Amino acid sequence: MLRSRSVLPVVSLMLIFSLLFGACTPVAPAPAAPAPAPVSDAAPAEAPVADMSGCPVAPLDPPEAVTVAYVPIMKFAAMYVAAGRGLFEACGLDVTIERVGSGTEAIAFLSEGKVDVGGIAIVTSLWNGWSQGLDIRVIAPGGLEPFVGSPTKIVARKALVDDGTITDMASLKGRIVASAGGPGSGGEYLLAKALERGNLTIRDVEMVQLGNADMPAAFENGSIDAGTLGSPYADQVIDGGFGVAIAEDLTPGLMTVAFVGSGNFVTNRGPVAERFVLALVQAARLMQGDDYLADENIAAYLGYVNSDEETLRTSQPVVYDPDMAIPVDGLADVERIHRENGRTEYTDPIDLTNVVDTSFVDNAIAVLGPYAK
Repeated sequence: MLRSRSVLPVVSLMLIFSLLFGACTPVAPAPAAPAPAPVSDAAPAEAPVADMSGCPVAPLDPPEAVTVAYVPIMKFAAMYVAAGRGLFEACGLDVTIERVGSGTEAIAFLSEGKVDVGGIAIVTSLWNGWSQGLDIRVIAPGGLEPFVGSPTKIVARKALVDDGTITDMASLKGRIVASAGGPGSGGEYLLAKALERGNLTIRDVEMVQLGNADMPAAFENGSIDAGTLGSPYADQVIDGGFGVAIAEDLTPGLMTVAFVGSGNFVTNRGPVAERFVLALVQAARLMQGDDYLADENIAAYLGYVNSDEETLRTSQPVVYDPDMAIPVDGLADVERIHRENGRTEYTDPIDLTNVVDTSFVDNAIAVLGPYAK
């Protein structure tokens, strides 16, 4: 059975800030427990399961309840498909999917034990929480940044490109550069990665915070020299004759959002977590190529995001790895950039074994076999 509710009760701001901004002692880890045995009735890896409509392992009987808190964006669409097409139910999971207003709320609910899984963005406050012992783990990736043709670009003011003032990322030194999101945000990370191409950091430019929707006017009136723009605003500025793209495909394949499990879910409910991630991998394989817009998938998407069919069919598809490998190297780079930019409350690199648990994805690939590309 699958249940969906719109919003969890709002937690107190005191709790959220204490969890994410260091106002309390570190979260105690879940009690140690023997590692759960891997699913024993899995299909062998050398014989991949072609039919993704059912569960390739024995379903849990009786069904086990799983509660998920998520932010309604398309980067979590593998979960929507797993729910809408009955993959969770087939594996004996009784999943309740709760919509929340922000990843901060989801993290608080995970720490309280109110939910088992969260669909959240990987932001600086989360790194600070991990450094203090926040007991949640990345168990599967959400949608990835496109490998080529990303709609997010670094755009420079056309007048400055035309007169030769700006020619590449290195020539942005000392210039006014806009980024959506504040310190430690995803927008700042994207800008930092682009500046690395010119051997610069965010300290080498005058960075201003500006929403994407406000950037076209800023380019037109000349109040900024460059900016990090996403769709459709980058195209609006370029097509309007006010900007020129000087850097594209900033972070190919980057994981900016992820499915994270609570300490209890990961440590003490292994067979449940295995089947949850297995269903996500099955769903991701049902979303490849033209199948991304299959009628069954569109119906599933519409059950969990505020959109319409026309928009979904005309928007750029989100990238989902059919093996759902967790890009640990990319995750380490995100942590490095924020730490080097002084956005974290710690100075030494975090041990990612306290952040990521790849065992559930590894189990899914052992069951299904690697995706035949």
